[in-house]
Amino acid sequence: MRTDAIRTVNAERRARRAVILLSDLTEGGERVIREAEAAAVEGALGEAVRRAFHTGLSGAVEADGRNYFLNVHMPQPRLVVIGAVHISQALAPMGKVAGYPVEIIDPRTAFASPERFPDIMLSAEWPEDALKKRPLDAYCALAAVTHDPKIDDFALKAALDAGCFYVGALGSRKTHARRVERLLAMGVPPSEIERIHAPIGLSIGALVPSEIAVAILGQVIEAFRARGKAEKGAAA
Repeated sequence: MRTDAIRTVNAERRARRAVILLSDLTEGGERVIREAEAAAVEGALGEAVRRAFHTGLSGAVEADGRNYFLNVHMPQPRLVVIGAVHISQALAPMGKVAGYPVEIIDPRTAFASPERFPDIMLSAEWPEDALKKRPLDAYCALAAVTHDPKIDDFALKAALDAGCFYVGALGSRKTHARRVERLLAMGVPPSEIERIHAPIGLSIGALVPSEIAVAILGQVIEAFRARGKAEKGAAA
């Protein structure tokens, strides 16, 4: 493996961006493909590359008369929950089981306590401060569940600005309409606001906090597996 290829792959991994190291097993040589470049790869190889980015699975493929090995490096998706509430208490352990490291952010120390959230990354501070230390990115999902605009709104704008693959917010349609007005006043484009899942969660008739947590996690997983137009077309 060439040193420059290793450096490029490692740099992309540190930046939490997906990347494939493509090795030509037929004629030799290597190529680094970033996820943003996948759409430009043509033919059967392009289909294999896009499928690999979608699934995250490495493996050998035969395409266009050649044999390749696709070594896929994808960031682990994170689930950031704004609000240390009852829904979060159910959602956090579920997220960990599903493979999504969970972080809870809530400046209300009476809610954001280790006793209520054992073994969970917990930030008892305002989202403005917590997200400076651990910025959001395209491999993050954000669920805002405090029902408090002073806490939720900044985090929602930050998630949209960062291109998070999932953004959801708790509240009725009337509550969300008021939220939309505030986000517009903050300069968020309408097209970005439309990305917010509100009311949050899959429509499964959830009523109690644990059921709402299941609905949220299901929607997060659905969004991750369907991220990007190319991946939607390749999804099984």
